[in-house]
Amino acid sequence: MAIPVIYNLRSVRARWVSSIVAVLGIAGTVGVFVAMLSLANGFRATLVASGSADNAILMRAGATAEMMSGITLESIKIVQDDPGIARDASGPLITSEVVVVAPFPLRATGTNANVQVRGVSGNVLTIRRNVKIVQGRMFQPGLSELVVGTNANKTYSGLTVGNTVDFGGGHWRVVGVFDAGGSAFDSEVWADARVLDDVYKRPTNIYQSATVHLTSPAALQQLKDSVSADPRLNLDVFREVDYYAKQSTAMTRLITVLGGLVAFVMAIGAIFGALNTMYSAVSERGREIATMRALGFGGPAVVFSFLIEALLIAFVGGVIGCVAVLRLNGLTTSTINWQTFSNLAFAFRITPGLLLSGLIFALAMGLIGGLLPAISAARRPIAVALREL
Repeated sequence: MAIPVIYNLRSVRARWVSSIVAVLGIAGTVGVFVAMLSLANGFRATLVASGSADNAILMRAGATAEMMSGITLESIKIVQDDPGIARDASGPLITSEVVVVAPFPLRATGTNANVQVRGVSGNVLTIRRNVKIVQGRMFQPGLSELVVGTNANKTYSGLTVGNTVDFGGGHWRVVGVFDAGGSAFDSEVWADARVLDDVYKRPTNIYQSATVHLTSPAALQQLKDSVSADPRLNLDVFREVDYYAKQSTAMTRLITVLGGLVAFVMAIGAIFGALNTMYSAVSERGREIATMRALGFGGPAVVFSFLIEALLIAFVGGVIGCVAVLRLNGLTTSTINWQTFSNLAFAFRITPGLLLSGLIFALAMGLIGGLLPAISAARRPIAVALREL
């Protein structure tokens, strides 16, 4: 015979002070847990959004990131005739790219932060079709002009249309702002690759990478086979979206591990809070428990009843924690991308799956915190408790 759930609801209400303490402890823990996971989720989503299934990126064989790669103009000219690469009236859809890092002052603090400056070909908007100019215009090839991502435009001083900035020993005029759909490109500054090479005194026949637009997503394997079969080439070919997903792995793992450690430490405190609340309830309700046992409610029914009460407190705490952290969703922050050594802006990304994980985490704390007191309640001798009546 089971004890009615209404009994647990009344018990929680009668002991509202200790219940609130346990609820708040669990809510804080769940809030931190979900916030850290949403941080990692947002970082990964920002980088993954930079890639397209219709694009492939080519780098030197063995290179794990563009900053560590080098690809010659001769190799690019060989590759551009390979099967699988889309073409338009102007020729093959390929952008040869140079990547450097330059310091720009943050609007918020005035201190310098590293910004990734990407030298691209004039046809880059034809290849990266999720990138749109939203203010001003695209740079003109051969001129010292810049277009900046929406996050870079908002985050750094001087990166506004019409302004002139100095870096790398050159004078650059900002002529446009582009929107890359919330991807990592939104934190970048783009210029003509040949001009960027010239300003930085770099060899004009060396690039970090080349990005091509495929005839279809399935054409990637065809391009890979062609590149690997050519003895003149020493290149690796990746689907663009897979490359950027891999770039996010190290940082998302770090954020997740650190967030897990913080949440674990807080969870210990929350569990002790739940233990204290439930043991207090057992102590205060000794006569009630004995009476229920005398009326025919067995030990398992008592255990189950106390667990229901602990899970109810945990569930309320979990819901409060999830609701409180929802305000972070979409909030933009930034960190160093250790693959590029540049500042990357991204937003907290709270999904239904993360909220569900938070609730499960809360219920797990409630279960652990309520199990021992529930067993203790069921084991109380009936005769001894009844003599206290």
